[in-house]
Amino acid sequence: MQNYWYKYNSLNYIIILGMLIILSPAKTLDFDELELPLPNTLPQFIPEASQLISDLKKLSTQEIASMMSLSDKLAGLNAARYSSWSKTFTNQNSKAALFAFNGDVYEGLDAKTLNKKQLDFAQKYLRILSGLYGVLKPLDLMQAYRLEMGTRIEHQHGTDLYSFWGSKITKLIQAELATQKKPMLLNLASEEYFKVIQANALGYPIISPVFQDEKDGKFKIISFYAKRARGLMARYVIQNAIQEPIRLQDFDLEGYHYVESQSQAHQPVFQRKQQK
Repeated sequence: MQNYWYKYNSLNYIIILGMLIILSPAKTLDFDELELPLPNTLPQFIPEASQLISDLKKLSTQEIASMMSLSDKLAGLNAARYSSWSKTFTNQNSKAALFAFNGDVYEGLDAKTLNKKQLDFAQKYLRILSGLYGVLKPLDLMQAYRLEMGTRIEHQHGTDLYSFWGSKITKLIQAELATQKKPMLLNLASEEYFKVIQANALGYPIISPVFQDEKDGKFKIISFYAKRARGLMARYVIQNAIQEPIRLQDFDLEGYHYVESQSQAHQPVFQRKQQK
């Protein structure tokens, strides 16, 4: 695969226009009311989500608890969510995905502070992978749910969500990338979610940044910090309307910096000194 990651003054520098970002969702949700400066949109895969909901509705609270390793209280909450889920998405039962998720990644992204122009950029270039909805645009309405991509669930195509989604998500991402002049995928998703993308079949370059934090004099991936850093990088790209990977080298939010000596063509490394 061609090298798409170059130093600033290289004669081989290639400009790539069309950097599509993918993120994981979050387990924690925030469904408080919110006024948006842009209109909501609808998910691409509502029929597929409805099919999954039909299967989930057949499960008892105890089966949900066992399948997802949840407490009885959380299992009951999600059983109620599946029961009330509707094919009709409204402002009363739904919220824009970018604002509904509220985990470490989304605290780093801090979507509530983005302006209208930045949200418009996010709508064009950011996609959230989802066990239930497949792929969500930032302003797609979603109803509250919990269904992680790694969940094993019986359905007509197999026993897990990777087999359920098959090539559908990959083909959708391919189609979106195909509209760009010189496309690439910026992978800021977790391994669990990125696995649903059939990378070998995608046909476009993928850049997967690595975020390392210092601990006891050594740099390593620390899950909590890495999740937040993925959200920070998504924010950095959105705020600066970045569409060329070379500009990712300037990422410096909350003390991170690019380390050329540790980086590979499609795996740039960013490190940060130990936090107090």
